[in-house]
Amino acid sequence: MLPRKREAVGGEVVVNEATESPIKKLRGAAATDGSKSNENNNTTTFNNNNNNSSSVDESPIMALGNGSSNDIDEDLHSRQLAVYGRETMRRLFASNILVSGMQGLGAEIAKNLVLAGVKSVTLHDDGVVELWDLSSNFFFSEEDVGKNRALACVQKLQELNNAVVISTITTELSKEKLSDFQAVVFTDISLEKAIEFDDYCHNHNPPISFIKSEVRGLFGSIFCDFGPEFTVLDVDGEDPHTGIIASISNDNPGLIACVDDERLEFQDGDLVVFTEVHGMTELNDGKPRKVKNARPYSFTIEEDTTNYAAYEKGGIVSQVKQPKVLNFKPLREALKDHGDFLLSDFSKFDRPPLLHLAFQALDKFISELGRFPVAGSEDDATKFISMVTNINDSSADGKLEEIDHKVLRHFAFGARAVLNPMAAMFGGIVGQEVVKACSAKFHPLFQFFYFDSVESLPSETLDPNDLKPLNSRYDAQISVFGAQLQKKLEDAKVFTVGSGALGCEFLKNLALMGVSCGKEGKLTITDDDVIEKSNLSRQFLFRDWNIGQAKSTVAASAATLINGRLNIEALQNRASPDTENVFDDTFWENLDVVINALDNVNARLYIDQRCLYFQKPLLESGTLGAKCNTQMVIPHLTENYGASRDPPEKQAPMCTVHSFPHNIDHCLTWARSEFEGLLEKVPAEVNAYLTNPNEYIAAMKNAGDAQARNNLESVIECLDKERCETFQDCISWARLKFEDYFANRVKQLTYTFPEDATTSSGTPFWSAPKRFPRPLQFSVDDLSHLQFLMAASILRAETFNIPIPDWVKSRTKFADAVNKVMVPDFQPKKDVKIETDEKATTVLPASIDDAAVINELVVKLERCKERLPPGFKMNPIQFEKDDDTNYHMDLIAGFANMRARNYGIGEVDKLKAKFIAGRIIPAIATATALATGLVCLELYKVLDGGHTVEDYRNTFANLSLPLFSMAEPVPPKVIKHQDMKWTVWDRWIIRDNPTLKQLLKWLEDQGLSAYSISYGSCLLFNSMFPKHKERMDRTMVDLATSIAKAELPPSRNHFDVVVACEDEEENDIDIPQISIYFK
Repeated sequence: MLPRKREAVGGEVVVNEATESPIKKLRGAAATDGSKSNENNNTTTFNNNNNNSSSVDESPIMALGNGSSNDIDEDLHSRQLAVYGRETMRRLFASNILVSGMQGLGAEIAKNLVLAGVKSVTLHDDGVVELWDLSSNFFFSEEDVGKNRALACVQKLQELNNAVVISTITTELSKEKLSDFQAVVFTDISLEKAIEFDDYCHNHNPPISFIKSEVRGLFGSIFCDFGPEFTVLDVDGEDPHTGIIASISNDNPGLIACVDDERLEFQDGDLVVFTEVHGMTELNDGKPRKVKNARPYSFTIEEDTTNYAAYEKGGIVSQVKQPKVLNFKPLREALKDHGDFLLSDFSKFDRPPLLHLAFQALDKFISELGRFPVAGSEDDATKFISMVTNINDSSADGKLEEIDHKVLRHFAFGARAVLNPMAAMFGGIVGQEVVKACSAKFHPLFQFFYFDSVESLPSETLDPNDLKPLNSRYDAQISVFGAQLQKKLEDAKVFTVGSGALGCEFLKNLALMGVSCGKEGKLTITDDDVIEKSNLSRQFLFRDWNIGQAKSTVAASAATLINGRLNIEALQNRASPDTENVFDDTFWENLDVVINALDNVNARLYIDQRCLYFQKPLLESGTLGAKCNTQMVIPHLTENYGASRDPPEKQAPMCTVHSFPHNIDHCLTWARSEFEGLLEKVPAEVNAYLTNPNEYIAAMKNAGDAQARNNLESVIECLDKERCETFQDCISWARLKFEDYFANRVKQLTYTFPEDATTSSGTPFWSAPKRFPRPLQFSVDDLSHLQFLMAASILRAETFNIPIPDWVKSRTKFADAVNKVMVPDFQPKKDVKIETDEKATTVLPASIDDAAVINELVVKLERCKERLPPGFKMNPIQFEKDDDTNYHMDLIAGFANMRARNYGIGEVDKLKAKFIAGRIIPAIATATALATGLVCLELYKVLDGGHTVEDYRNTFANLSLPLFSMAEPVPPKVIKHQDMKWTVWDRWIIRDNPTLKQLLKWLEDQGLSAYSISYGSCLLFNSMFPKHKERMDRTMVDLATSIAKAELPPSRNHFDVVVACEDEEENDIDIPQISIYFK
């Protein structure tokens, strides 16, 4: 339901929901001890009327990990929780923010804060919407021109998150009003007023965090002042680093060596604590100790361990993260004594001091002339440069020796324009600074940040007449780039791959920029995914009523509401080899640029290869929590995306996961594997057998290996002794599984490898990183045991289509049912093989007579089938992490925590288990906004078409530090042969349907001797085979279709062959792919 407005009070409008959400009620109750709504003070509180009318005489079995999370909608905020954690989210939920200035930058900041879920956002602006503003504020439409800017934003902003209170102030702001907020942001304020407001905020008790930010054309600035003493609780947001100890010396200083399975991440000066150390127990006192001489697998501590007891075994060393106190200067002082600027581009290390003067000069220009410099006006540019020079000359300290007039001229020409990419980029950065101010999570920007992207300007000198307004929504952009580039943007043919978080931001940016909004332009977007609730905290083009709908379709419709001229086609096809009939040669050849908005490497690599093949620019980006990166892939200028790859993630050995876990990740990996085996794979195997018994048995006999044997054993076990017919059977199954997993298997393991066992070399078997396990003793009094059994029995019942009784959540009744289960005694067996080889890829024991065993199992399986009721089928359960009511994560968390308890590993709540087992990628809206803003600054360069590789920028940014690292892209590797040279971007094209002889002759003319030609995996020619010489007069297309059985659809006019060549000295030469055109 859309929010309702109530009448303005004192120039302010408060917007409330018609129906309050439970989250809002809870926040209101936490924020006030009364239940009044005080309209005169523009404060809104809520009644907490959750009267609990139903009484329960016994405690239910709670879902795992949910006991303390009822104030956070984990389905909605799961990706954000993975970045911030619950405590930071709670601080955000209690924060009231003011955003002043609702042009493009203010709108982007407000959007990011509402998505983050702060308590309230108050919008301040006493100006009205102009057509000019439509270049950068996606909340505005042509119908809003003439309305107050803040009021025009309210309704669409409220739709993003109904749990956030949105209010407006449309009159002049007084400094006393700032005391209502924890943080205030100003995007359009005079320097004089900013100094006045910041002084008030800095001296307020407690201090109010003050942020001033501006985007002026292709230039931007940020200033932060969080008070005289601001404590950062977590400077980087990373989990504390840990290490598993291998040895500790009796020395001064003491040397600690750790196991070499993972590098240590400690740095000199870090504080660490020791636990579980055997022998040298003096270190287990919990006292933080400082790291010195940090190495990849060792370090020393500032402590004399000479007289300590000798180290025996074990031990964990963990980093202790320390708070950091920052002493911010008020703006009044910082303008003169600014300290170090935060750099973003080391090729422009001298630019921030110049921009520090430029933004002050712009304020002076506006205050004296009452307007911005006019785009293209040399007189205004000269006045502006003179003001910069005067400010510099009057500087006592830090006077610049040179003033770059060219940069300042660009600054003056674009000063009035708020460009969408700049607003998106700075909206992400400033939004994150507000989160830091409210939560003390991550290191604030300290204190000035300046940025420019003058490289985005057209490569040809602009005619001042080209910058004049055309009375269009793009006038602000035209005032910077000119009407000619605007026409190129509007006529661009763009392919955007993905419409999730990145895709939504890109569509918004492209619509505002006017990309593909002309008669010749077209934007194609594709995504085969549908909208889920967890998307709504970042993918802001979606609403809760869109859940279940196609992402691309909904996003495209939302983008046309931002700009009705956008020519967009939404597809639901995954861009892959399977859809090359949809995204065919003609489609690719007609494109001007491709923008990736993907979330996996394989898809990126495929699009990269297509862009290479068709020589199309690819703009690549990605985010991970507070980090983001962008990469420009430009034909013939840069290397391609696939040219350099990150190393693969290190996988834990199979034997570690199954028998020797030493961290919670191992336990969760094992837990998910067991979940999928028990509830998905085995039921699916059962159904595969029952659907076609003869075919299934033939396949198992044909395989004849340990895996086939294991499959048959699992199916027989499921249909025989573990088959469930009643819910009590499911409880029995769950109870016996608990005993098997967490007691019997541990007893067998410690029987096979006792605590004093040694290896063949005489070293203790249970040396680090191995942890000696202890079996669990089941108890109905242990709630975590009952929770595991409840989740397991409910899901087991689902697989057998057994109804779940209402009493299952009654702790007493469920415990009674569990107590009825007979648990047999267990005796460990001799000669049990337990895999200890870290290189082993399976834990299934091989057998020399697998085939014979399979034949016996088939007989047993057929007997089981005869006892089944007619039409029996199982219901395999696919793991779904984002539904908190389906018990999937309850079971996986239970599996992992019981196993962790076996091995003395720290347990996790359900949310943390979901992050790890569900492989959730941490994500926040601010990093997404930053990445897409940076990419769209590069898009100007691509569509202009005349830029060199030195003009482009790849970026890595980490908003938590904050860190911005921009660099030129790496050029492609050049291969030379005689007077020829080529790169990965080149493709040799042979036309006119050549014969094999003609192709070989063409290569010979290039000084190359071809000894092998292949199509796909089929060899068309090899000089070693005499018979292949008979093919010389046949056309290449004939060879491809007859020998390689190539299927060339009517729409295809060429095919590609791979040719292996050598030069005249018989050296192999790596030549480009060759395309044979036969039509």
